[in-house]
Amino acid sequence: MVKPEDLVNVVDKESNEIVSFLRDIIRIPSVTGEEGEIQRFISSYLKELGIKLDIFEPDLNELKKHPAYVPVERDYKGRPNVVGILEGSGQGRSIILNGHVDVIPAGPRENWSVDPWGGEIIGESIYGRGASDMKSGIAAMTGALKIIAESGIKLKGKIISEYVVDEELSGHGTLACVLRGYRADGGINLETSSMKLQPASIGRIWYEISVKGKPAGIQNRRNGVNAIDLAYKLKLAIDAYEANRISTLSHPLFPNKEESLPCMVGEFHAGTYPSAFPDTCILRGSLATLPNEDSKRVKDDFMKYLIEVARQDPWMRQQLPDIKYKGYFAEPAEISTEHPLVKTISNAYRFVLKKEPEISGRNGAADIRLLIKYGNTPSIVFGPGDTLQMHATDERVKIEDVINATKILIKTILDWVGYE
Repeated sequence: MVKPEDLVNVVDKESNEIVSFLRDIIRIPSVTGEEGEIQRFISSYLKELGIKLDIFEPDLNELKKHPAYVPVERDYKGRPNVVGILEGSGQGRSIILNGHVDVIPAGPRENWSVDPWGGEIIGESIYGRGASDMKSGIAAMTGALKIIAESGIKLKGKIISEYVVDEELSGHGTLACVLRGYRADGGINLETSSMKLQPASIGRIWYEISVKGKPAGIQNRRNGVNAIDLAYKLKLAIDAYEANRISTLSHPLFPNKEESLPCMVGEFHAGTYPSAFPDTCILRGSLATLPNEDSKRVKDDFMKYLIEVARQDPWMRQQLPDIKYKGYFAEPAEISTEHPLVKTISNAYRFVLKKEPEISGRNGAADIRLLIKYGNTPSIVFGPGDTLQMHATDERVKIEDVINATKILIKTILDWVGYE
């Protein structure tokens, strides 16, 4: 009888295939909005394995009705989700494996020492845009799915593998899977986690603040009110707001609060001409939230705080800044560290690597928020990608981590869903 231990050992024999698959998908420049080619490649690969496929384009009109919808500029024509399904007998627990295929742009070629779309192997690592975030996770879940599918093992529970689009800008790919009815007893999101087990992720709120000063000609500028000066007061207030949150909030999985609770201004746009008085300014930034916070309450508190600051200024109390929440929004999420899924993957980690796993929170938003909150699927982040390599120039991933993650995934899956 085939055992999980046997299939874990198969990973070493399949390592070249897993590495080759990863290099192939890195070579496909699947920047958000251009996921069609990589989805055709993945669906063809899974079809050859005899895996049941569900290929569908997210319905933008349906997404717009959902509270987790984030405004986007493009629809999903030619950008389908790909879901691979391995059916079980129905006598075991089900599991969702989830990963996004889109990546951010590579940026200027001259900033890279390697071809960002080359999938080159240098030393013990594979380089390229998406190598870490998160095509290495895609390769691990595909390798695990392939080895299980080809083993002939009879599963008790179902394996659902979701290859989703548009994670970087919205999370709509995973949300579309939820709306399509995909649910499971447990889920693993193969995002970058530096091989840590992460049953929690922070949330992220983007905001925009418009400030109006008093117009004046450049010669009589002393009679005007400079919007840059006003906006800078708000910027300093936001710095103070961040410092207060860092000093007062806490969560056991997020001990480094400077990393987990950023609240900053990322864009500062003022004026219209070098020799014209700046009477308008726009600030854009983001605010992180912990899993034990309510996003709406945080939004309300932040807005109230900024209005109170503005009212202390003699001009702004008459011309209050316009504060809006625009762009990306992700709620925080978590499951208990005592959840059976966390126990199962921890045991698999110990079996493969012969050491204790590090359990932490993810200092970034992740699609587990959608699986947990709206998909009724308790989920954890675990992936081979190095979190510090996310969106980095010369992005890379260790081959050893990809192979070990595949082994841990196989053991976890089979222990979770069961087999005859």
